Amino acid sequence: MQATAIVLAAGLGTRMKSALPKTLHRLAGRSMLRHLLASCEQVFDRVVVVLGPDMDAVRTEAAPHACVVQHDRLGTAHAALQAVEQFGDGKVAVLYADNPLIRPETMRRLLTGGAADGLSLLAFQAADPARYGRVVTGGQGMVERIVEYADASEAERAITLCNAGVMCAAAGDMARWLRAVRNDNAKGEYYLTDVIAIARAAGRPVRAVEAPEAELAGINSRAELAKAEAVLQSWLRAAAMDAGVTMVDPASVFLSADTELASDVTIEPNVVFGPGVKVASNVTIRAFSHIEGATIGAGSIIGPFARLRPGAVLENDVHVGNYVEIKASHLGAGVKANHLTYVGDATVGARTNLGAGTITCNYDGHHKHRTTIGADAFIGSDVSLVAPVTVGDGAYVATGSVITDDVEPDALAIARQRQVQKPGRALMRKDKG
Repeated sequence: MQATAIVLAAGLGTRMKSALPKTLHRLAGRSMLRHLLASCEQVFDRVVVVLGPDMDAVRTEAAPHACVVQHDRLGTAHAALQAVEQFGDGKVAVLYADNPLIRPETMRRLLTGGAADGLSLLAFQAADPARYGRVVTGGQGMVERIVEYADASEAERAITLCNAGVMCAAAGDMARWLRAVRNDNAKGEYYLTDVIAIARAAGRPVRAVEAPEAELAGINSRAELAKAEAVLQSWLRAAAMDAGVTMVDPASVFLSADTELASDVTIEPNVVFGPGVKVASNVTIRAFSHIEGATIGAGSIIGPFARLRPGAVLENDVHVGNYVEIKASHLGAGVKANHLTYVGDATVGARTNLGAGTITCNYDGHHKHRTTIGADAFIGSDVSLVAPVTVGDGAYVATGSVITDDVEPDALAIARQRQVQKPGRALMRKDKG
C-alpha cells in the first residue's frame, strides 16, 4: 500500500516579518521545506505540497513533487483537504513545512507504530509545556482528546505530553474526517486538530507516537529559526565526529546540510561551511575559514582565514593559506598559495607556487576571463596576471610583474619598470621639510 505525505506550506509567516515565504527561510543552507521533503522522500511513496496563491518560489522549491493551491486560507484542515484527490489508497500523513526537523525514523514510526485502524499523531514531552495543546490519554495510552492551554484545567495544564499537530490515518478515513471538520470557532477556520475528536466520535482509536521535542518544534519567528539552527547544527556536528572528523571547538563550526567530510579531517575553531562542500581525508581546515561550493582533495591544508568560493576544486596536498581567496578555479596537486592571494577563473597546474599577493585579474568590467598556469611554475610575490593569459609549464614570473601576454614554458618573465635611483634626493626632501 502506498503512503502519501501531505505537506502544508501555504502559510505566509507574518511573525517572520519577511517578504520571503516562511518555509523558504534556511537552516544549515537549506530551506525548511527542503529539509522536510528530504526526510519525506526516504519514507513516503508520494509527496504533495499544499501552497498558497502566488507562491511560485515555493512551487519551484517543492519540485519535482506535486503541488496543489489553497486559494483561500481557511485553516489547516481546509488546506489538507485541497490535496484529497492525491491521497491514494494507502496511509496519509499530514505534516507542516514549518516543522522541518522531523527525522525519517520518526515518520516511519508514525506510519507503523500508531493506531492501525484509527488515527496516529506525533506528540512530545515538553520541557516547558507553556501554551502547547495538551494530549490527554486514557486506558492503554489511547488519546482521549487534545486540550488547548486556554481551555485546560489546572490538572490538564500539568500534563507535559504535547501535540505536534502531525497526524496519519488511512486515506479514506482521513478524507472523510477532514470533510467533517466544522469552522464554528472564533476565527471561523477549519482546524486539523478537530480530526482527533471526529475520529474518537466514530469509535476509532487515536494513539500518540512520541518523538523528541527537538524534532517537533515549529518555527514561526526568527528566534525560533535560530533555535532550530542550533539543534540542527548539533546533529550535524555529532554525525561528523561520529564519522571520524576532529573538531577542536565543535560549537564554533557551522556546517551545511549537504557538507561531506571524510574521516581524519581536522577542523579548527570558527569555520563556516556553505552549501556544496566535499572534503577528502586528512585535510586540515584552520581557524576562521569560509568554504562554499568547493571540493578539497586529500592531505590539503586550508587557512587560517581562507575563503573558498563556489567552483573551487583543489586536488590532493594543496596548501591555501591566510587571506587567500579561490573562486571558480582548479588547483592541481601540490599547488601552494600561502598568503594574500586571489585566484579566480583559473587553472593552476600541479606543484606550482603562487607567491604572496598574486592576483588573477579575471574581470574587465563586463566579462570574466580565464588564467591558465602550467605545472611546476613559480609566480613571484605581488604579480598581477591579466586574463586571458597563459603561463607555461616550469615558467618563472618575477616579483612585481604585471603579465598581459602569454609566458612560454620554462621562460623567465619580467614585466615591471626599471628601478631609478637619484642620489642625494632624499636629503633634499628632508631639508625642504
